[in-house]
Formats: sequence, structure tokens, C-alpha cells
Amino acid sequence: MALKCGIVGLPNVGKSTLFNCLSNAKAQSANFPFCTIEPNIGTISIPDPRLEKLESLVNPERVVPTTMEIVDIAGLVKGASKGEGLGNQFLANIRETDAILHVLRCFDDGNIVHVDGSVDPIRDKEIIDIELQLKDLESIEKKIQSLSRVIKSGDKDAVKENELALIIKEGLEKGISVRGLGFSDEDMEVIRRFNLITSKPVMYVCNVDEASVKTGNEYVEKVRLAVASENAEVLVIGAKIEADITELETYEERKMFLDELDLEEPGVNRLIRSAYSLLNLQTYFTAGVKEVRAWTIRKGMTAPQAAGVIHTDFEKGFIRAEVMKYHDFTTLGSESAVKDAGKFKVEGKEYVVEDGDVMHFRFNV
Repeated sequence: MALKCGIVGLPNVGKSTLFNCLSNAKAQSANFPFCTIEPNIGTISIPDPRLEKLESLVNPERVVPTTMEIVDIAGLVKGASKGEGLGNQFLANIRETDAILHVLRCFDDGNIVHVDGSVDPIRDKEIIDIELQLKDLESIEKKIQSLSRVIKSGDKDAVKENELALIIKEGLEKGISVRGLGFSDEDMEVIRRFNLITSKPVMYVCNVDEASVKTGNEYVEKVRLAVASENAEVLVIGAKIEADITELETYEERKMFLDELDLEEPGVNRLIRSAYSLLNLQTYFTAGVKEVRAWTIRKGMTAPQAAGVIHTDFEKGFIRAEVMKYHDFTTLGSESAVKDAGKFKVEGKEYVVEDGDVMHFRFNV
């Protein structure tokens, strides 16, 4: 399940530094606007301590974590919706992502140029919001125009789409992104077909200095207040510190560095897990002597759909799923012990997979 998170923000806020930390790819990072022109794409592993526990119990030949793609997109400037700077390219790239990680500069440093001359994360956020809203407004107006012809034929789906499109248009004209308009899950299923940028889930990543990485700062509090109505997560991270951590070669060195900062784990680990959650994803496991592996599925998927992530034949020929809960398996220590305890379940096509399920699939093609 190839899903992408796009890292966006104004030039020089720390996007490429953060991307390098996440992916260990070496995107060019420099102190001038438009350093990133082509989007850099990195595939990152999702940190999950449950894999280590399963490995210790099963002792497999290999362990395969689940992954996600992160895209570092060129910095946006005012006028992007009209093609200013790298606007058209930026907007095309961001449209292809499933969720947005919006990096905001929340630190003072006279040595790092800000494209607008001063540090103000709320202004920076609004610049990007307005450009994305303007582009979506352009798209929704075209959609309403095309729907007007279909509605005349009495198409019920088109009537529903038009109702939603008109609400979106009114919201965007008031400066409200689609995700802030309070649509139901059912309505969002329809709206996703419009492929609007501001309908994508967003997480605000506040890039802070070392002194603020633990508790945040005044800039971070302003961001939290500004996004309170958006139902969006705010994550505090120090991209410079994360870059320093990635330079350390051993686990012991990294642990010592984190202890000095009174941090339990690198901020990028939290960011990756939060991004995974932002995409409404969860994990199930397969565990055998050949391989222990984590698989990514969307929340709410049934057993056949989850099986289809491994191979489409598994879904087509699905017979049943044999399911152990992660807690039961790791507490009791083996599949046979789970069976003896009466906690080994056989589930059919209607079973909705839960996060952490350890599964075997039976199928016939």
C-alpha cells in the first residue's frame, strides 16, 4: 500500500533537513530559497517495537517493517496558485500526496534567512493556506460548471456532488479549508473524488531550537491556538537536533545524546508514527520462521481486504483468517499456548482486522 506524505512549507523552514533525517536520503539543504526544485522521495520504515518482540519469540530468518513514502516538495511562495515561483509544480506535486506535513519555522536564528524577513509561523501558515485554498477554489468552480450539465439529466449522484461542491466553494471563499468544514465521513468519501488539496489531512510540524524541543515555545503555542478548529495534530521537533542524531554511528551514542536532552526517542520516530496515524493506517503482522512482517492497512479493512495487501489472490480466494491478538501471543509466548488458552480465533469474511493482529490466511485460487 504505497501511501505518501508530502512535506510542505515556505522556503528555508527546515523541510529538507527534516526529510534527510526521516529518510536518510541526502536531499540538498542550503540557506537560500528554492534549494529543493524537484521533489525528493524517500521510503521510510515505521518504527514499531512490537516487531522486535515478535522477532525474539519466533526467531525468523528476516524481519520486514512496514513503510511509507515521504515527499520533500519545493518551498511555496505568495502567488503560487497563479504560477509564481515554482507554484504550478509545487501544487501538482502536493496533489499527488495522501497527507500533508506542514513545517513551520518556530525558532529565531539571524544566520538563517527567512523568505519574508522575519519569523512568524502564523503568517507563514496563512500564506500556504491561502494559496492552496485559491487553487482549490479554481478547481471546485470548474467542477460546479461541469456538474451543471449532468444535473439537467436528473443524475442523483451529480445532484449530491453539486450540493457538496457549493458548500466547499462558499467555505473556500471565506478562507476555510475543506478539512475544516465539518463534513461527515460519508460526505468525505464523495469529496475525495474531487481531489482537492485542502481536503487532505494535515499535521503541523513546529521546527524549534534545542532549548524548546522538550516543552515548545511561544511560537508553538500560537500555532496550537491558530489550528485549534482544524482537528489537526501539532508536533514539536528540532530538525537540527534530529540531523545531529542521524550523524551518530552507534545506538549507544544516540542514546547518550538523547539522554542529555532528556528525550526518550528521536523526534522523527514520533513524527513517522503520527504521520502513519494521520493517514488512518494500522498494522497487522504475519509471523513465521521464514519471516516476521508488518503489513499496512487502512483502519476498518476486513480480513479479505487485509489479505489482498499481501497478494490479490489471497483476497480473491479467501477462505478464512486465523487470528491471534498481539498481547495474547507475546504474553503466552507461542501459537500453541494461545490455542491451549482458547484465544486462537478463526474468522470469516466479515471480520474487521484490529491493529496488532497476528494473522494466517487460508485461501484457494
